[in-house]
Amino acid sequence: MAMYRHQKKPRSIVQIFFLIFFLLFGAVLIGEFPRSVTHQLFFPSPDTYTESLLQQEISEWSEKKYIYWGSRIDCPGKHCDSCEGLGHQESSLRCALEEAMFLNRIFVMPSRMCINPIHNKKGILHHSDDDDDDVVSEERWAASSCAMDSLYDMDLISQTVPVILDNSKTWYKVLSKSMKLGKQGVANVYKINRTVLSDDSMYSNIFLINRTANPLSWFMECKNRNNRSSIQLPYSFLPLMASKNLRDVADQIKEQLVDYDAIHVRRGDKIKTRRDKSGVIRSLHPHLDRDTRSEFILRRIKKWCPPGRTLFIASNERTPNFFSPLAASYKLAYSSNYSSLIDPVIENNYHLFMLERLILAGAKKFIKTFKEDVNELSLTDDPKKNTKAWQIPVYTLDD
Repeated sequence: MAMYRHQKKPRSIVQIFFLIFFLLFGAVLIGEFPRSVTHQLFFPSPDTYTESLLQQEISEWSEKKYIYWGSRIDCPGKHCDSCEGLGHQESSLRCALEEAMFLNRIFVMPSRMCINPIHNKKGILHHSDDDDDDVVSEERWAASSCAMDSLYDMDLISQTVPVILDNSKTWYKVLSKSMKLGKQGVANVYKINRTVLSDDSMYSNIFLINRTANPLSWFMECKNRNNRSSIQLPYSFLPLMASKNLRDVADQIKEQLVDYDAIHVRRGDKIKTRRDKSGVIRSLHPHLDRDTRSEFILRRIKKWCPPGRTLFIASNERTPNFFSPLAASYKLAYSSNYSSLIDPVIENNYHLFMLERLILAGAKKFIKTFKEDVNELSLTDDPKKNTKAWQIPVYTLDD
């Protein structure tokens, strides 16, 4: 049971919730109410995040304005009962950050990121039918999420887009001020684009904008995403904003690798097949299974990576020794070779993927699974974003 449920209409009573929250929060501070009462309103605890330099200097932002998209990425909406992978959530988060840049507002960042169950080593908590749904929701969320600042460096992000976390003391000061400002304090917006929010004084002069984003996904608000010239933040922005712990470990691994090439081999979640009405097996990526096997990888990359080079491999392939045939031509390296370095900082596969992306980015030649840009190198020519056309898989060199 998720904390939020799908809402077809904008939340028109958010200001009332804010007011109730402050009454309850004040009561918590003087000990009149149990701490769990405030959790009903889904506001994180203010004492779980150490204020950064930028957050301590809130006085410098006293004339600034803020924008809040919610306490969870892609929620409220269809992803409240589940969550997408890291890349999907980063697209949504980048969209929100872009809007904050466009509006010259400070972005209130969710303090936790949901981890898709297949990427969570701890799994999802199970419970009986007799368990309290709200308590279980809290437990499931805690078990299937991780702290946002364990993934990203907030100070580093703030050099481009000022951010605060929604469990910081600064956020509570912002909420308090928004209540004191009355009608100029909070505006609840839905289905209003960023240009209107910027140009219309009804919104541009408001201290705090509380946005209810598209229920499909936050990134749907960036409708011009296909127009590359309109994108303020590149796809590489968030990967390079990894937390200092992850960056430090990645730097140590890169120092040991010295001069190396790298490949990212995405198989498991992309190699999906199904049978059509005639019983014929079909796939959305007909060449992917073939192109990501060792013998075909070798054929593909030898023109870019001369034999004898060190080759770092990052992959979601779980078959042991799947890439071992490549060792005949390359010195293979995996993140698992550096367990003494990574184990202290890796709690889930999101942390691992963040770390591996930094290592991949440091390679002399980096070859992706799918080509996302005309100048990139890739293992397959299949498009990453398929047109939903299920085709017969190809395993020969004929096609």
